[in-house]
Amino acid sequence: MDGSHPNNIDPRPKRRRDKYNPYEIFTVGKDALSPCYYLSFVDATHTKQCMEISKALFEAFDRFELEDISYMHKVDRHYEQSEQTEESINRRTAMPQAPVEETVAQQIEVEALYQAIAQLPETQRRRLVLYYFGELTYSQIAELEGCTIMPVKRSIDKAIEKLKKFLS
Repeated sequence: MDGSHPNNIDPRPKRRRDKYNPYEIFTVGKDALSPCYYLSFVDATHTKQCMEISKALFEAFDRFELEDISYMHKVDRHYEQSEQTEESINRRTAMPQAPVEETVAQQIEVEALYQAIAQLPETQRRRLVLYYFGELTYSQIAELEGCTIMPVKRSIDKAIEKLKKFLS
C-alpha cells in the first residue's frame, strides 16, 4: 500500500453504495493500452489508503458492487410490498379515506339528522334548511318570507332544540 491517490481518475457511473461498504474502486486510463485499477479505502487509523490492484480483482469487486446493489433493490421492494396495508396506502393518497367504520357511522348520523329535520314543522324546517344548508342570514330569510328577523331567529332556535331532543 502506497497511500497515494491518482489524480486523473476515469469517470464511473454513480452507484448506490451500502453504508457498510468500506471501499471504492476506480480506474485510470481505461481507454489506454494498459489501464490501471485501484482500490481505495479508509483504514483503522482513519487514513485514506489507495492501492493498485489487478484487473481480475477489480472485476470481482465491480461484480460484488453490482450484486450488492441488486440485493439492496430487492430488500427495498420487499419492505415496500410488505408495508402495503390499507392504512399505508391511504397515507400516500392525496386525500386519505376515512376508515369504513367511521364512514358508516357518519352516514347513520346523517340519516338520523335528515329524519329529525323531516319531523319538524314546515316553517321551522324551511328556515333551518335555508340558514344552515342554504347559508342565508336571518335578515335574508326574513326578507324572503316578508317578516322581521326575530321570528326567523326564534323559529331556528326552536328547531335546533327539537333536533337535539330527537337525536339524544
